[in-house]
Amino acid sequence: MSAQILFSRHDAVGLITLNRPEVLNAFADQMREELVDVVRAAAEDTAIRAVVITGAGRGFCAGADVRRMYELVCREEWDTLEALVEGGASVVKTIDGLGKPVLAAVNGAAAGGGANLALACDIRIAGTSASIGQTFSRVGLQPDWGGTYFLPRLVGLGRALELAFTGEILSAPDALRLGIFNRVVGDGEVVNETIALAARIAVKSPLAVALAKQSIRQSYGETLDDALHTERVNQLRLFKTAEARDAMRAFVVRKSHES
Repeated sequence: MSAQILFSRHDAVGLITLNRPEVLNAFADQMREELVDVVRAAAEDTAIRAVVITGAGRGFCAGADVRRMYELVCREEWDTLEALVEGGASVVKTIDGLGKPVLAAVNGAAAGGGANLALACDIRIAGTSASIGQTFSRVGLQPDWGGTYFLPRLVGLGRALELAFTGEILSAPDALRLGIFNRVVGDGEVVNETIALAARIAVKSPLAVALAKQSIRQSYGETLDDALHTERVNQLRLFKTAEARDAMRAFVVRKSHES
């Protein structure tokens, strides 16, 4: 791992930090591949039960390095440009398929691919000065990094199209109102608040959390019958775990003491 992607542990929470603050953590060189590698390493580490992604400095992620893309376009290096798009796809597919919760601590601007990196996460906590935008149309492009998939599922088709067409940058309150951000906290509290929420999730049954993530995410492409079938299969699997039995016992004991 290079100095462009940092990783630290906070008990059961793994913190991934994009570290190019001088360019608002825009992706360059091998950053995409390195991000995939560190997310996968967190997935394999049984001591890590939740992952938080944030950016160093005053921004979350400005997306792709437009200067670099422009140079590649001018040189007609189409294979390299295709690899950049594929790299972004690999990042969001890895997050989507990770059997652990992934939270975005959006500490500033999240634009283009950076916006969609945040959208690929399960939960987004933002600072009051944060912003998020599908800025692709500003440079003659369309959303990638899964933006065409995640955005309409959060805000609806019409609003997603408007945001993609205009390249509008949303303030934190507007993104919260639309359901893009789960909550907004003070700028200096974003990472700590996100780690605290991740830690609350991390104490829950890892299998229950993993199956809930899988079920809810895949339900978008299913009928109600499909979703009910998945719920039934997963719930029966969870009923047989020690974690569920112990949690139910603790609930029953607590309620009996309250009555």
